[in-house]
Amino acid sequence: MQKTALITGASRGIGEAIARELGTDHHVLVGGTNPDRVNEVVAALPSAEPFLADLADAEAVERAWVQAGPERLDVLVHSAGLAWMRPVAEAPLAEWRQMFEINVFAVAELTRLTLPALRQAGGQVITINSGSGYSSRAGSALYSGSKFALRAFTDALREEERGSVRVTSLHPGQVDTEMQEALQAQYGNTEYDGARYISPEAVAKTARLAVDNEAASMIQELTIRPVNP
Repeated sequence: MQKTALITGASRGIGEAIARELGTDHHVLVGGTNPDRVNEVVAALPSAEPFLADLADAEAVERAWVQAGPERLDVLVHSAGLAWMRPVAEAPLAEWRQMFEINVFAVAELTRLTLPALRQAGGQVITINSGSGYSSRAGSALYSGSKFALRAFTDALREEERGSVRVTSLHPGQVDTEMQEALQAQYGNTEYDGARYISPEAVAKTARLAVDNEAASMIQELTIRPVNP
């Protein structure tokens, strides 16, 4: 029986790289909101289908999951996320809500919906966190706060589902993505050099380590950093 993986944020960046990595031996539900980009990824994989839903819309997410309808889910990768820098003094409440809505609340809701299928398969949850899930700095209260919360969620889920579902928290450093380019622009870096950072494909191979690990053990956390940040 072919295994199934659901990957959010799979239309670009880290999520797309993970979709292509797992797509070699999984049926992939390609999560995203842009139909054109999602369908491009679907067309490039041996076995895949779109999972189109705005993660901020809980009803839309539930409809997409019911429509997909797998009884068993072997891998759930939470890769979709938001990131921007803002000093606390300049961060309106709406931005806090927006950041946490996608980076934390949507993760919790989709996990809740899929847990029966994950348990049925003895499956795996991988949350794409960040180095910012361990430490914070000036300007990163929103982003780091959401990633700290995501790590707390992942730790609790791991203990609640121990023996039924494996749970891994993956913490990449700076990755060469559109998001990273936008962040560097916020830092005032006008000479962006993606070669300095981790490739999305390297993060995908790191996720593969957790997926392919023996069923009797669990890689709880993985960290990958640029050699020269």
